[in-house]
Amino acid sequence: MNSLTPIISTITAAFLASFVEVVEAFTIVLAVGVTRSWRPALIGAALALAVLAALVLVFGPLLSLVPITLLQFVVGVLLILFGMRWLRKAILRSLGVIALHDEEAAFSKETSLLQQQANDRRADYLAGVAAFKAVLLEGVEVVFIVIAVGAAHSQTFYASVGALAAFLLVAVIGLVVHRPLSRIPENALKFAVGLMLTSFGIFWTGEGLGADWPGADLALLAIFAVVTLFSFAIIRWFRSPAPSSPGKPA
Repeated sequence: MNSLTPIISTITAAFLASFVEVVEAFTIVLAVGVTRSWRPALIGAALALAVLAALVLVFGPLLSLVPITLLQFVVGVLLILFGMRWLRKAILRSLGVIALHDEEAAFSKETSLLQQQANDRRADYLAGVAAFKAVLLEGVEVVFIVIAVGAAHSQTFYASVGALAAFLLVAVIGLVVHRPLSRIPENALKFAVGLMLTSFGIFWTGEGLGADWPGADLALLAIFAVVTLFSFAIIRWFRSPAPSSPGKPA
C-alpha cells in the first residue's frame, strides 16, 4: 500500500489538473476548427504540443542534478502556492463571489472573434495562432504540474501518464460530441486539484525540511483530509449569516 500510494496520488493529481487545462484549451481549438477549418486548428495545436514536449524533455532531466531535499522543498512551496491559487478561485466561485467558468461562453466568444476575422487575408494564420496560444498557455500549467508532481519522488513518468490520459479522454469526448465540454463540473475539479496540489506541497515541503512524517507516504492522505476539512470549514463559515448586533433587528 505504501509504495502504491504516491504513484496513485501522482497519476490522479496530474490527470485531474491536466483534464481541467485540456478542456479549456480544447474549447478554443474546437472553435477554430468549427468556425474556420481544422487544418490551422490542428497545426497550431500540434506546434504547441511540440514546444511543451521539448520543455519536459529539457527541464525534466535537469531536475536530477538538484539535491533531492532542496528539490522537494522548492517544489513543495511552489505546489502550495499553485494549489492555494486554485483553491481560492474554486472557493470564491462556490460562494458566488466570482462567476463560474463557462465553456459555452468561451466558445461563443472565440467563435465570434474568428468570424470577425473571416475576411482578413491572414484568417488561417490568425486561427492557427489562436489554437497555438490556447494549447501553449494551458499546456504550460500542465507541464509545470507534471514536472513538479513527478520530480520530488522521481515519478515524472507516472505524472506524464496521468496528463496523457486526460488529453486523450478530452480529445476523444470532444471530437465525438463536437461541442464544448460545458457539462463537466469544472469548479469541482479545480477544487479537488487545489486540495491535492496543496497537500502534495505540504508533504514535500516537510520532507525537504527533514520532517519524518508518521506513516511515511500514507501521511499524504491525512494531510489531504485536513486540508479538505479546513477548506470546507472556510466555505461554511463564509456562507453562515452574520450574527445580529445587540439592539439591532436580525
